[in-house]
Order: sequence, then C-alpha cells, then structure tokens
Amino acid sequence: MLRHEFQPGRLVAGLFLTLGGVLYAGDAGGAWDTPWFVLIPVVMGGLCLAGATAVVAGGIRRRRRGARRGTPEEANTPH
Repeated sequence: MLRHEFQPGRLVAGLFLTLGGVLYAGDAGGAWDTPWFVLIPVVMGGLCLAGATAVVAGGIRRRRRGARRGTPEEANTPH
C-alpha cells in the first residue's frame, strides 16, 4: 500500500531543480564553467513543464475516478 499519491508534477520539478543545483555546484567547484543565464531557463522551463505535467496528471485522475464511479445506466446493469 502506498503512503501517498504519486505526483508526477512534483517529480519533474524536483528533477529540474536538482539539475540546476548540480549545474551551480559544478560551476562553484570549478568542474566546469556555467554562464549565469543558463540556470534561469533550466529552472523556469522545468517549473513550466512540471505545471503542465501536473495538469495532465490531474485530468487523468479525474477521468479515472469518474469511470470508476460509473454512470447511473451502468449501475442498473446486473453483474
């Protein structure tokens, strides 16, 4: 049994924010040189993608919940 509901939007946001942190840490540690303007599109793009993912996942959940409840016509059919 799951402890909580899986939320793919949060997963996508976490991955992109982790990527931003790795880019920043690599630049700060001297492993590579990352221009300052690279992090803004990575983080903002990740947040926009996470929002879109959350909207799609929410729509899928609502559709599945509605299908499980069934329509009144389906409730009257014998099983």
